[in-house]
Amino acid sequence: MSFFLMLEKIRFSKSLFQQITPLLYIFLIGFAGTIIHRYGLVDVLKDIFHIIKPILGCLIGYFFFEKINDFKKFVKIIIVCGFISAIIHFIIVFTLGDLLSGSVSSIREYGRDNFLELFALIFLIFYKKFNKEKLIQSALNHKIIGFVLIVSNILYLSRTMIGVFVILLLSLYGYTFITKRGLRIIGIVLMAVLGLYVYLYSVKVDRSKPGLESFLYKVKMAPAEVFVTKIDRENHADLWDHWRGYEAKRAFSLMIDNPSSYLIGCGYGSLVNLKFFAPLTDNYKDKGMKYISELHNGYVYVIYKVGSIGLIIYILLLISWYRIIYREKNFINTIISAIGLIYLFTTLTITGIYNARDIIIFILGAMFYFNTKHKIMPSVKSA
Repeated sequence: MSFFLMLEKIRFSKSLFQQITPLLYIFLIGFAGTIIHRYGLVDVLKDIFHIIKPILGCLIGYFFFEKINDFKKFVKIIIVCGFISAIIHFIIVFTLGDLLSGSVSSIREYGRDNFLELFALIFLIFYKKFNKEKLIQSALNHKIIGFVLIVSNILYLSRTMIGVFVILLLSLYGYTFITKRGLRIIGIVLMAVLGLYVYLYSVKVDRSKPGLESFLYKVKMAPAEVFVTKIDRENHADLWDHWRGYEAKRAFSLMIDNPSSYLIGCGYGSLVNLKFFAPLTDNYKDKGMKYISELHNGYVYVIYKVGSIGLIIYILLLISWYRIIYREKNFINTIISAIGLIYLFTTLTITGIYNARDIIIFILGAMFYFNTKHKIMPSVKSA
């Protein structure tokens, strides 16, 4: 980013500054806890780079596509990059993976999610609907790219990607804009999800079975994985089924001894003591990791690092992104609104905007630019 800034003349728009200011506030709050406590320099720097990542990502997306200054070209770049990523995913899965085993873990070993491919698929499907022109002139090429993206997205077998896909569909069809019809559709979706869980909890689903059953087991355990905190650490199956809840429990238990942390957080460099050595990465095969910096539950992660003040700012920021749809119902505003809802969802499961591998923030930065420059598509028809 620094190299980019040195080479190019950068102009900060008022709109961009308004969007990243809350992220800057959150970033600054983190230093309060760091000043109060004493942490290792490496851990402090690691947290600083982690918290500042979405700010840099948004800026890079904004300024990179400012130079391109062509919304159609931006969409094509996302689709081409997503298509190349999908091809690479295919090659890896079919050459190194064991598809015939039907094992979910075997298939996901080489890719747990890829939101670039998901957005590429969404842009491919909806560009013509909003812009009233073909994005790819060849119908055959359009179908081939669409087929590759669809299959690759499915092969990730990601619960979070499914949730994000549903949010994007609801947003692009106008159902997240609060109207009687929108609320009715969302209600139907929620009832369908509730019905699925009623069914899953009424039948025995074996985690060790290959194929669809093992995936349904992961779906079944999704709520418990986040919210159930009482587990047996000696039982690895129980531990991994409720890992996100366990991380959150340990974080809150450490904050009890430090009342100020509820307000301003524990600061950069703070670690969560797991109370045992967990085999979380290949780099710790012999002993495992007892202290971790990042948590899967982003809401707990934010409050642990920057306190309730930072969490409130974070939630209000995501809500403000969602509410952009109420300014004008066009394609760009709809995508920004959907991203706000996506982050509200993914923060609960994969740290949301602070996920180290998050690619959506670059797309969001680009959308902020095209929104500012009014490079917008025709308005969406009311739901």
